[in-house]
Amino acid sequence: MVGVAVTGLALVGSVAALWGGATLFVGNAARVARRLGVSELVVGLTVVGFGTSAPELVTSVDAALVGAGDVAVGNVVGSNLFNLGVVLGGLAVVGSVRASRTLALRDAPVMLGATLLLWAVVRDLRLSRVEGLLLVALLAGYLIVLLRAGGPVETTPSGEADARPRTLLAALAGLALVVGGADLLVRSAVALSTLAGLSEWVIGETVVAVATSTPEIAASVVAARRGMPELAAGNVVGSNVFNALGILGAAAVVRPLAVTPAAGPTTLWLVGLTALVVVLLATRGGLSRLEGAVCVVVNLVRWGLDLM
Repeated sequence: MVGVAVTGLALVGSVAALWGGATLFVGNAARVARRLGVSELVVGLTVVGFGTSAPELVTSVDAALVGAGDVAVGNVVGSNLFNLGVVLGGLAVVGSVRASRTLALRDAPVMLGATLLLWAVVRDLRLSRVEGLLLVALLAGYLIVLLRAGGPVETTPSGEADARPRTLLAALAGLALVVGGADLLVRSAVALSTLAGLSEWVIGETVVAVATSTPEIAASVVAARRGMPELAAGNVVGSNVFNALGILGAAAVVRPLAVTPAAGPTTLWLVGLTALVVVLLATRGGLSRLEGAVCVVVNLVRWGLDLM
């Protein structure tokens, strides 16, 4: 009983660290980017999107090192489902989601392509080092294209240059809180789930995925509340691309992965949800409240099927 209480307190503390860290990180990262002439969309796709995926990276690589392939892959698949279904869908439910033409026609299709590739490499229930290297190389190529095409925007007046180091340090401190809080959250969540007798795949695809996706929730909500819709949507798209290519690729490079047959249906479910979101962004320029609710339900149904 004492152990459960301590774990519960750790969960509460980790969530507080995540929210506080996300608030620091998003606001200050956006300020640094504006001073460097980087667009809000590129910040969301790269700095914020990849930064909030740091917990997934640490978790999946750690899982690969100890031979827990189901946790490593389940974390990526479950996190991407959660990002689209709950984070993006939830934002749409509370206020709708709007996407620029660039995000809808360039970056969202890249997310779909990365998801299809994820499904292709786990079809045989194994992920080799060569496949991992291929995924990482594709991510590097996407980043190069993205940064070259980002284009300059209006920068902050030079009179504020003196505040740049302080802003950068605040952003890094926020990111450190996000990573530290997520690590504590993952450990606490896995401990509680193990007591419930869940399988490694279910733990990775649900509990660990939700825990490591909490930074995406915090960052997207904070960005939306501060009137930065491009950063909020870009965070989700960038995070999913990074998860599918960078995190899974890095985990496989560290150690080849083997997964349960349950990975196939869940990954196909992710492909379907990703395709739905991409079509909505491309044809409607965003998600309405009803469409967001559909995304949330799709994610909840997948959880129910996995738990059964």
